[in-house]
Amino acid sequence: MSKPGRPQEPGRRPQASAPPAREGWPPRGSRTPPRLRSAQGRRAPAPGGTRRVRAWPATGHDRLAAERVELATLEQGIRFRAIFLILMGVILAIGASDVLAGAAGLFRETATRPLTSAEQARYIKDDIAGRWHNWTTDMVFPTELQYIGLGRTQQYARRIGLAPEVPCRAGVDASTGSVLAQYGCRTLLRATYVDQSSSFVITVGIAVLRDEEARIAATAQLPVDNRVGVRPVAFPGTASGLFGAAQRQRNGWIPIGPYIVFSTAGYSDGRTRESIPHEEILHSELWPAAQAVAGRIARALGDEPSAVPQCTQGNVC
Repeated sequence: MSKPGRPQEPGRRPQASAPPAREGWPPRGSRTPPRLRSAQGRRAPAPGGTRRVRAWPATGHDRLAAERVELATLEQGIRFRAIFLILMGVILAIGASDVLAGAAGLFRETATRPLTSAEQARYIKDDIAGRWHNWTTDMVFPTELQYIGLGRTQQYARRIGLAPEVPCRAGVDASTGSVLAQYGCRTLLRATYVDQSSSFVITVGIAVLRDEEARIAATAQLPVDNRVGVRPVAFPGTASGLFGAAQRQRNGWIPIGPYIVFSTAGYSDGRTRESIPHEEILHSELWPAAQAVAGRIARALGDEPSAVPQCTQGNVC
């Protein structure tokens, strides 16, 4: 039975009116289940942002490929190492063979052995060529020389002075100097002697050429003139004080080894060449004395050494 003043619809239950809408969800004062709150707390990524991709484990096929690559790399390293070891072995072998060959050659060179005849001849040649420099002054120009004069008498010549060493052109006449310079004359040594009576003055000059072959060529070109050759050296206050170019009576030379031993002679009283008759010069003892003195000096320079080594290291082979 209906109450007066309130219409009724049959079969329809009255519903509660919806609460007024509010901003936000859930409504204030309501209780949100925990699961729903956690879902709401996760926000969707912003558009265009970077998404993190989970790294999934490699499949069996990828692991096999990686193992094959690793095995190939290992095999390549082994091959390179083997090649390196082979190359180092070859280099060491070559170096060792070179060292052994050098040691064997050095042993052969330093080991004593008999000198050949050619080596002995070379030793003699070198010894003679160095005497002008290696010998003392008294050995090159002895202070006293013995010689045989006319009548087979024993005579002596005495050295009264030594001239300074000069270039070859400075100590000889121009025609002789040009030939010596052409064939490599190295230096000129000179000394002056007088005989035991102090009547004859003799200047001896030693021209040093570079070798015996040059000396042979030079002597073939020297002028054939006994008026030219080495220039005299006078020493004031001695018997040679008046000995100059005008006082030279004769000039000559003797070849020996790499040397040309020149000589010139005159009278100590200052007589010139023009003042002496030619016949007197031919029969005078002056020139034989000069030749004897120069010859003694030349023979000493050119004599073979008294002792020639028999082996490369002395005389013990």
